[in-house]
Amino acid sequence: MRKGSGIPAYQQIVKQTEQALRVGALRPGDKLPTAREVVAATAVNPNTVLRAYQELQRAGLVESRQGLGTFVVGTLGRGEAVETEELRGELDAWVAKARGCGLEREDVLALTAAAVDKQFQPAEQA
Repeated sequence: MRKGSGIPAYQQIVKQTEQALRVGALRPGDKLPTAREVVAATAVNPNTVLRAYQELQRAGLVESRQGLGTFVVGTLGRGEAVETEELRGELDAWVAKARGCGLEREDVLALTAAAVDKQFQPAEQA
């Protein structure tokens, strides 16, 4: 959680969970930490955690099971796990190379954002 980021804490929890789903760190069947565990780790209000989990549930990504906890039921990742792991390895190597060339974090983020934007723009703009 990043205090002072201007992004409400519940939205940060939602975005972090979505990111974990996209990269395969969370998969269907995985149990999310309890609200109490998140509160202990982040010092946010329990209602904030519950609000984030409710939003994830409305999106069809998690499901609350009475007395058992909150479990992942959906995913946002679209690639095959093996392909995703291979791509992640290639990206890790590229980032390490960029860092070795003296680029700062913001430089790397700007370059990757520009590459993503170029690849995902509508065909008539490409």
